[in-house]
Amino acid sequence: MKRGGILKLILRILKLALILFFVISILWVLLYRFVNPPVTWLMITRGFERKADGKDWKIDKKWIDFDDISDPMKRAAVAAEDQKFLDHFGFDFKAMEKAIDKNSHSHKLIGGSTISQQTAKNIFLWPGRSYVRKGFEAYFTILIELFWSKKRIMEVYLNEIEMGDGIYGVEAAAQNYYHKSASDLNTYQAAAIASIFPDPLKWSPTNPSDNLRHRQYLIRKNMRRLGPLDF
Repeated sequence: MKRGGILKLILRILKLALILFFVISILWVLLYRFVNPPVTWLMITRGFERKADGKDWKIDKKWIDFDDISDPMKRAAVAAEDQKFLDHFGFDFKAMEKAIDKNSHSHKLIGGSTISQQTAKNIFLWPGRSYVRKGFEAYFTILIELFWSKKRIMEVYLNEIEMGDGIYGVEAAAQNYYHKSASDLNTYQAAAIASIFPDPLKWSPTNPSDNLRHRQYLIRKNMRRLGPLDF
């Protein structure tokens, strides 16, 4: 086969692969609009990490419908992670610019990801940091903003987020930390749970450090400022 023929064949394969990727990814997102995600790459990764440490396999995850999650828990999530959640289309560019500027002057990195971006990452992608993964994250963020409602994004986010060692979602977190359902969480408990979202393997809502206690105070303050949320 001549060089031109080989090049055409490669381009054809790449074109078909790209079309296949778009079709599969869109169907995948559409499926999860109606079907609750059963497991994520992070859960599987953490499970193998536990086994490597000599611990039992553990994925403590209990789905709870959006309407059954307490209002304080929803407001706490928005207050802690993405106060413009209901207004943006997946991205908060001002928050991203602020994070980039702060990270350039500090060894302690902070994130500027929205709840939509975090949901895309948690559900469809693998753990880790790279420009490739950030590119896929942006793509899936656009898809869920197009095909899901804000209500569905928040529902999936709160049910899949890591909340401790082998603990996933606010229902499992509420039962583990407060021995109650996420439907019964009050303002203080919801803010405490939301405060550990950035580092749930190191932080505890029921045994907070002084810094974490201050973070909980700021979340409650933002909750009062936000008021009721119109999903």
